[in-house]
Amino acid sequence: AQSVTQPDVRVTVSEEATLQLRCKYSSSVPPSLFWYVQYPQQGLQLLLKYYSGDPVVQGVNGFEAEFNKSDSSFHLRKASVHWSDSAVYFCALSAQCLGL
Repeated sequence: AQSVTQPDVRVTVSEEATLQLRCKYSSSVPPSLFWYVQYPQQGLQLLLKYYSGDPVVQGVNGFEAEFNKSDSSFHLRKASVHWSDSAVYFCALSAQCLGL
């Protein structure tokens, strides 16, 4: 079974401060991990995704996330946030399927 947990229900930071949103995952197989954002009155937008390779993933608008296998985490970060970053953020997981 696979699951993700976002322990922070609400995060408040000052303008131009660093933002971190935590995501913990559980997966019995190598996961693909994603961060989505939903701005007010808009649909979901993909910020970034991790399949394999470099554990630090660069996304859009200055966001990045780091895959940490030993900690089972995929935390999202942005070095300097602005009021326009106010939104709902979703971490998601998908099991990687290997075709044989």
